[in-house]
Amino acid sequence: MTPFTNLCTVGFLARFSYALARNPVLPLFAVFLGAGPEAIGLAVGISTVTGIFFKLPSGALSDVIGRRRTMLAGLVVFGIMPFCYLFIETYAALVIVRFLHGLATAIYGPVAMAVVADVAGSRKGELLSWFSSVGIIGTLLGAPIGGFILDVGTNGGPVLWQFRLVFAVSALAGVAAMALGFKTLGIEEKIEHGLGIGARLAKFREGIREVLSDKRIVVASSMEGVQNMTMGALEAFLPVYAVKVAGLSEFQAGLLWGVQIVVTMLSKPLMGRLSDSQGRRGLIVAGLICCGASFASVPFLHGFLTLMAASLVFGLGEAFVTSSSAALVADMCKERHFGSAMGAFGTIFDVGHASGPILSGLLVGWVGYQVSFPILAAVLFLAIPLFLRNVPANE
Repeated sequence: MTPFTNLCTVGFLARFSYALARNPVLPLFAVFLGAGPEAIGLAVGISTVTGIFFKLPSGALSDVIGRRRTMLAGLVVFGIMPFCYLFIETYAALVIVRFLHGLATAIYGPVAMAVVADVAGSRKGELLSWFSSVGIIGTLLGAPIGGFILDVGTNGGPVLWQFRLVFAVSALAGVAAMALGFKTLGIEEKIEHGLGIGARLAKFREGIREVLSDKRIVVASSMEGVQNMTMGALEAFLPVYAVKVAGLSEFQAGLLWGVQIVVTMLSKPLMGRLSDSQGRRGLIVAGLICCGASFASVPFLHGFLTLMAASLVFGLGEAFVTSSSAALVADMCKERHFGSAMGAFGTIFDVGHASGPILSGLLVGWVGYQVSFPILAAVLFLAIPLFLRNVPANE
């Protein structure tokens, strides 16, 4: 297999493992442990907070010490942390494990994207989208499989052994990703050898400083950040809303999330190729509109089919934004700092993703679904003029 194929295979297994432990299992497990809306949002968002602190340093570090070493460190976390869920008995323990599990994607994610950007050339949008779509397949399988395990043979809701079975399957997939990564991830490194610690620290600081001082990169990354704010909120509260308010089953709740992921997965490679040939700004704006409109409509819908339609539109909007934003950031960055750029992108991505569950948890507990969801959707619409003003049309 080619290095790109190996990277995609490892990414699939890692994302499948992570998805099993996340949605719809995680918010429902938090409810099982007695959490209220605010606590559910924190449990879902805390792993993304990890990325806020570690993605930028991880990406910049990979520019200095090499991509392979950094990625393998992330895969070790993918392989070890899911076992910790098997011993959770309190909400506090769940939050701690979620924070530590977030190190997996915080370390591995931006570095893997930098590797793709290294080899993609003029096809950054297309190859980054293909890489993301393969990972999305893992996420796609994780959500309904987790929901199915929780739904089988229960009348009064899932019980502890079902949650632990889901986490055990997650652990097996994480170990498989780690083992395959150590065996197959051979990457042509673009690093300078023979540098001392001082020189490496200077290169580390230079990469971070150069990326964060470019307003275009920060604003372009922020568009995926605000889109991921609503995605994080939907991830946390669509399962709870579907089961507790709309009266759907846990399996149907998993299918709603799975449908959104299917649309994103199928659309991203095509949208990535389109962004390479026709430009990225228009797709990002269209995606923000689709995500905002569909997200705002969710709390006014109660049927499985209508909620599925909203999930479909949201998934399409997500494909528009995510197929173009990372490639746009890579376009604006010098090649030697791809790791730093993807780390900065991932950090802003995670600020949005983490704030979504936490903000929506506070708002849902305060004013309910029908007020809180439109408030968050308005942020996406307000971000559009900021993006158009700060990122020139020729980027």
